[in-house]
Amino acid sequence: MTCPTRETLQADVVVVGAGPAGLSCALRLAQLIREYEAGGKKPSPLSPENIYVLEKGNEIGAHSLSGAVLDPRALEELVPGFKAQKAPLETPVRSDAVYFLTPSGQWKLPVNPPFLRNHGNFIISLNKFVKWMGTLAERAGVSLFAGFAGVETLFDGGRVAGVRTDDKGVDRNGRPKPNFQPGYDIHAKVTVFAEGPRGSLTKELIRKLGLDQGCNPQNYSLGVKELWEIPPGRIERGAVIHTAGWPLSSRQFGGGFIYALADTLVAIGLVAGLDAPDPRFDVHHAFQRFKMHPWMKSRLEGGQMIRYGAKAIPEGGYFAIPQTAVDGALIIGDAAGFLNSERLKGIHLAMKSGMIAAEAIFDALSKKDCSAAALGQFERHWRASWVNEELWKARNYRQGFEHGFWLGAADAAAQLVTGGRGLHARRGSRPDYEHMRRWAEFEGKPVTKIRPDGQLTFDKLSDVYHSATRHEEDQPPHLHIADFNICNGRCVTEFGNPCQYFCPAAVYEMEPQPDGSGKRLKINASNCVHCKTCDIADPYQIITWVPPEGGGGPRYDGM
Repeated sequence: MTCPTRETLQADVVVVGAGPAGLSCALRLAQLIREYEAGGKKPSPLSPENIYVLEKGNEIGAHSLSGAVLDPRALEELVPGFKAQKAPLETPVRSDAVYFLTPSGQWKLPVNPPFLRNHGNFIISLNKFVKWMGTLAERAGVSLFAGFAGVETLFDGGRVAGVRTDDKGVDRNGRPKPNFQPGYDIHAKVTVFAEGPRGSLTKELIRKLGLDQGCNPQNYSLGVKELWEIPPGRIERGAVIHTAGWPLSSRQFGGGFIYALADTLVAIGLVAGLDAPDPRFDVHHAFQRFKMHPWMKSRLEGGQMIRYGAKAIPEGGYFAIPQTAVDGALIIGDAAGFLNSERLKGIHLAMKSGMIAAEAIFDALSKKDCSAAALGQFERHWRASWVNEELWKARNYRQGFEHGFWLGAADAAAQLVTGGRGLHARRGSRPDYEHMRRWAEFEGKPVTKIRPDGQLTFDKLSDVYHSATRHEEDQPPHLHIADFNICNGRCVTEFGNPCQYFCPAAVYEMEPQPDGSGKRLKINASNCVHCKTCDIADPYQIITWVPPEGGGGPRYDGM
């Protein structure tokens, strides 16, 4: 394919990702412009229409997924009087409970841990919430571009100078189709990476510039979620329930949740660390087992599953956040790891990081200095804010569970007493994939399997259908395998091809060969729900997730 002629656009600021962090950054910038101009100090160093926000989903909010319980602290700062502005908050939290599950029973904790008390918080659909934030940003004059993925970071020497968006209308062999349209080169004074967990551009930027030097590796969990309509009388609106224990083993980090958005509408899910030692562990399968527990089954039977989704969750915490300011760019939200795994919350931290970033950007543009030193005001200010205070109190939480649930629980208790320190001043960790053990250690050991019934339990393809995932079939693969020989050779014997288990969307399949020569890896890329698990958990680190053609992927309506 010959190099296309690309149109170049000039922006003051380009934000990659229209989630809570990216939209908060854009909206706060628009507010600062309005405040500046109201003071009669014209001209402003930037204009709202020159703030570009790129979203790879086909509409704002399409790829936004979380549990989700919202701490409104950042929202109150960003949108005072948010209730009057019709913020889509499904219900205030009215009750909290934590249960420990055994295979056939459960016991309720007599007292909830302080970090799992949700008085004053709201149960929301993140999809609806992000759509609403998008309307506020548009109303403020910000330029939103849905269906455009950032696929390459542009540099001017050592300075980040913007991003390139995806080419559209390219076939699976890289040749232009009749509807071919080259991507845009968007040059910006400041580029903000707000791509969410394991963002493809952020990952490469961190690697290229060594921004994680001296940091803990980022650790992740995978969360799978279904939205259910259930008969009335099973649960009260506003109930928040968390579970620990079964179906996860004592070697694993994670747990389940039930959030009652209404008397007959619940979000349920299971979150499990991607540092599982067993290469056969399948989070989606464990989630189906979770629903078969008598306690869960009694709430869901007779209901209907209406939506499904999956997403990686960055849980490394304070010591895993990389350098977030470089020449011409900032990293915010989940892309940087602003999430409190102890509280199971990150939306408010993502929003606040975006707001602080906006203030640093506005000041830098006012001084016509977008160097790392000038944008470093973002680093200094988030570390002087309540973001730092909250993350510091949970600085060793996730790492404490590296050797199993019970040791982690003991360390978590010690952290409550010691203000987040626990048993070590700074706990180190390893990348999740390094915890995976060889297939030979587990071969012959039984794995509990269930046959999905299509009513309470579902196979992966059925759940993918309920995620409304759509991709253009004839496009270049967006899952890059560096060496298929490893997949079809070494990995077969060393790890048993764990990708076929850890992927929650049946993207990876070991397909028997017609000549009987064994199995080879088949990639069903059109199933991909963009959770990034494969990029994180692959033991050889030879899978690279990149954005497909903009507009493709899940559509998480109401999730």
